[in-house]
Amino acid sequence: MRSVIDIVDLSVEEIDGLIDVASDIIENPKKYSEKCKGKKLATLFFEPSTRTRLSFEAAMIELGGNVIGFSSANSSSASKGESVADTAKVISCYADIIAMRHPLEGAPLVAALNASIPVINAGDGGHKHPTQTLADLLTIKREKGRLNNLTVGFCGDLKYGRTVHSLLGALSRYTGIKVVLISPEELMVPAYVKHDILEKNNMDYVETTDLESALPSLDVLYMTRVQQERFADVEEYERLKDSYILTAEKMEKAKSDTIVLHPLPRVNEISVAIDKDDRACYFKQVLNGKYMRMALILKLLEIREKDDSPFTIDREDFVYSTYKCHNKKCISMVEQELVNIAKPSETDQSVLRCVYCDKKVN
Repeated sequence: MRSVIDIVDLSVEEIDGLIDVASDIIENPKKYSEKCKGKKLATLFFEPSTRTRLSFEAAMIELGGNVIGFSSANSSSASKGESVADTAKVISCYADIIAMRHPLEGAPLVAALNASIPVINAGDGGHKHPTQTLADLLTIKREKGRLNNLTVGFCGDLKYGRTVHSLLGALSRYTGIKVVLISPEELMVPAYVKHDILEKNNMDYVETTDLESALPSLDVLYMTRVQQERFADVEEYERLKDSYILTAEKMEKAKSDTIVLHPLPRVNEISVAIDKDDRACYFKQVLNGKYMRMALILKLLEIREKDDSPFTIDREDFVYSTYKCHNKKCISMVEQELVNIAKPSETDQSVLRCVYCDKKVN
């Protein structure tokens, strides 16, 4: 673990270790107040963000470190055409660690492959969002007391929801997890996520369009917004945006200890009346995100001091320069000099997927 691009870059033991450190930070904040003194975090946010960017910045400041960076592509050299690879090399001269959010899938991976310092993926398009998943896991652990033997419902945009895909990947390593996927047919979990995560790990899952019928069985309800920025068709977004709205009346059907999570921002998919419900944990989730990012920054900087080897993804079964990705949201479609790399699907070796965005290429 030198950079964290995908939640599966972390083993269960590493995740549990980060949860332990985050919990200790919560109990003993002064103990950590100068752990990163003299260190700099670069926040490279090519896409708008409130919680994630400020959470990273607050995390580094509370560790005694400093923060540099930018909050939009227009305020960086990307507006002049600079590649992600070159940006990563430049920022490596100024900072000790990078947190990157980018609208193109695979951009943080490209940064990690070219930076000489650790890179944390703070969200890439509709692809991955590992630090949100760490916040989710800490919240579930603190509220439910466990990460095993849970029934977890995911509701809303399960097609483009990177937080959903990342959390599914994390939960697949724990035992006794049952998953209920609640969405309109147009926003169902992509087939490759079902194949490579749920089916590969023999997870018990069901798909439904009915939130109310699913509620009584859930230990955790993970709500998501329908994300306008992921839709090419505005009319389709308008048709689907209000597919699910969680109200106090609907929550009466849930168990007394069901917790409600949401990666935020919410639009109207959770009524503000639920904020007063003790089962509403989405603002606790925000705070837990800061603590988990503090723990992750500490761990990556500690590893860098012991091991300065470059981040690589080389594998014998990778296929180079043969297949080109046609996903318009993939970094390889925009930065033409990137080497085309495909990998066999873990569930079907005849299917090749782009290393940058995971989309099928053959």
